[in-house]
Amino acid sequence: MSIWLLGRTFLLGNNTRNTLALIRNTGIEPTVIEYLVTPPTREKLIQLIADAGLSVRDAIRKNVDPYRDLALEREDWSDKELINFMLEHPILINRPFVVTALGTRLSRPSEVVLDILPLPQKGAFIKEDGEQVIDENGQRVN
Repeated sequence: MSIWLLGRTFLLGNNTRNTLALIRNTGIEPTVIEYLVTPPTREKLIQLIADAGLSVRDAIRKNVDPYRDLALEREDWSDKELINFMLEHPILINRPFVVTALGTRLSRPSEVVLDILPLPQKGAFIKEDGEQVIDENGQRVN
């Protein structure tokens, strides 16, 4: 079974670490694509965004320098232009994107990944901020 995670294995942010831990809590070791080292192709990026049901703007990371430097908050940028910026500056790609046989999600917040994992959680899971997401029986906490 293969699960594809667009993220980083080094210097992971809290959200990506939590997502990766939730995937591993099912017993699956995902394939991690380090998006800064191996960015997706134009076609793959467009597919990820569409499959996740997002707009291109939803898939852009806003808290990074290129977003501010390029004034990407302007509404007059086309989707094609925004994709071009994301390919030129992969740090602009919001992550982690997770792809499984059950779907594609931008896993923000991290527990969104639970909707597309093919196997159940094996035990309790508490996010780094202390929020319990999965109880000791492997059930989602609401």
